[in-house]
Amino acid sequence: MAGSISIERLVQELDKLKAEMDAGALQHSEYDQRLSRVIAELRERGIDADRAKITATLEELLERGTIVPSVKTHLEKRLGLV
Repeated sequence: MAGSISIERLVQELDKLKAEMDAGALQHSEYDQRLSRVIAELRERGIDADRAKITATLEELLERGTIVPSVKTHLEKRLGLV
């Protein structure tokens, strides 16, 4: 089994998804599928950060516009933060 995923890697993956959506390279359904895969990998391998760091990072991503409020809420629920 591979080690846990760094918070930096999570940020990179979400930034990449956002860039592909903005460029028109992904349909909404493809975005949803890729996001689901990211979440599944996080749940399987774990994330190398504490709750406070994950929450702060999601808030930063929201403020930067990388994720929208519904994605932030979804990530928080799926990662057991709420």
